[in-house]
Amino acid sequence: MQTYNAASNALENKVILVTGAGDGIGRIAAINYAKHGATVILLGKTTSKLEAVYDEIINAGYPQPAIVPLDLKGATKQHYRDLASTIEQQFGKLDGLLNNAAILGTMGPLEHFCVSTFENVMKVNVTAQAMITRFLFPVMRKAPSASIIFTSSGVGRQGREFWGAYAISKFATEGMMQTWACEVGKTNIRVNCINPGATRTSMREAAFPGEDRDKLKTAEDLMPTYLYLMSDDSLEVNGQSIDAQPK
Repeated sequence: MQTYNAASNALENKVILVTGAGDGIGRIAAINYAKHGATVILLGKTTSKLEAVYDEIINAGYPQPAIVPLDLKGATKQHYRDLASTIEQQFGKLDGLLNNAAILGTMGPLEHFCVSTFENVMKVNVTAQAMITRFLFPVMRKAPSASIIFTSSGVGRQGREFWGAYAISKFATEGMMQTWACEVGKTNIRVNCINPGATRTSMREAAFPGEDRDKLKTAEDLMPTYLYLMSDDSLEVNGQSIDAQPK
């Protein structure tokens, strides 16, 4: 998986929504999905960042993407209902969903966590992921084969001091993925997690400000796993939490 070599047309005719598409791993995943033939729906809270990704995709000659500005922290049930309706009307189906958007919150001991920060992390990292998956599920049923990818973390598998709300949210993500995977069973939809590992992103820099970024993998380095799970080569993979970097 980590060495997967996707065919240039591996995602041709697929429609894939990427949350947090304006920056970091989401941005690189969106561009790579488009590069391999997908029509990508770019969802994020900062319109200017989404427009920059849109321009990059268009300038490269890839399929024209769509932009959905949406702040998951303030999103309501109606926002997700409208999103699903728009995708169905414009595209007729949804082949892929990368739940990538997340916030770090404040690191520190749980004994002193800020309630409002904790609630915001849960809203973006857990509730929003559950809501967008739930409302887009019927549109994904219309695809020949559909892939849902949640974004996990090492601190969502083994608790670590001072990671607070973020770690708890990623434990919840792992459980959410497993529950969805059990429920989809042998259908046209499969559900998995990717743990990106230590990657050169702004979130990683916020968590480890003194770290040497040049020693970290880039988001581009992780793309074989992201492409594999979105391609039809992974049709039989369901309910797995996969590391994008070798141990």
